[in-house]
Amino acid sequence: MAFEASAALRRTVVIADDDVLLREGLASLLDRHGFNVTGLADDGTHLLDLVEKTAPDIAVVDIRMPPTHTTEGLAAAREIRLRFPKVAILVLSAFVEVEHAIELLASGERIGYLLKTRVTDVEEFIETLHRVHDGGTVVDPAVVQELVAAHRRKDPLDVLSPREREVLALMAEGRSNAGVAKALWVTEGTIEKHVRSILTKLDLPETDETHRRVLAVLTFLEAASS
Repeated sequence: MAFEASAALRRTVVIADDDVLLREGLASLLDRHGFNVTGLADDGTHLLDLVEKTAPDIAVVDIRMPPTHTTEGLAAAREIRLRFPKVAILVLSAFVEVEHAIELLASGERIGYLLKTRVTDVEEFIETLHRVHDGGTVVDPAVVQELVAAHRRKDPLDVLSPREREVLALMAEGRSNAGVAKALWVTEGTIEKHVRSILTKLDLPETDETHRRVLAVLTFLEAASS
């Protein structure tokens, strides 16, 4: 999707990246596509100064910058969102960093998280800037895949066998052990063994049996709704 340069002229941008070639390259790219680059920074402190002085529409921020090259860009983005909430933020990362992405996206709208490799697709990158500026949230497809995978890895029910999941689902319907046994056409003693295994695998506290069943059902419902 192409955008008219005249529409972008109103959109000012600051760029923060400690890689001078990427920083200057982005500035040149955006300039050619009608954006007004009002400042370049090589660290988070300089970036915050630029945002305060120039009040840009968009801040393009590398997630790793001096002095430690860990999360300085993320910290700067967080500070921008706190102090200058009208500034749209696009964070660039060389790697898929799921925890950082989740923290960033939780800060609200007008936010984006892209891998630096996406910059090579100029039209897609320019479109992303416009979408973020206009109130959207943009997440790199590779990050989405990792977020989905992370959710699956953290599913507390993964420790259960398929049969134990069936038993727990029936427990969630309010059935007693006898009711579960009848539904699955097995003995009540077999269901009792499954229930004990479920409670152990879910690492529920050693309290009375009824309370542990409730906790197990709550775990099932939370996993099903997430």
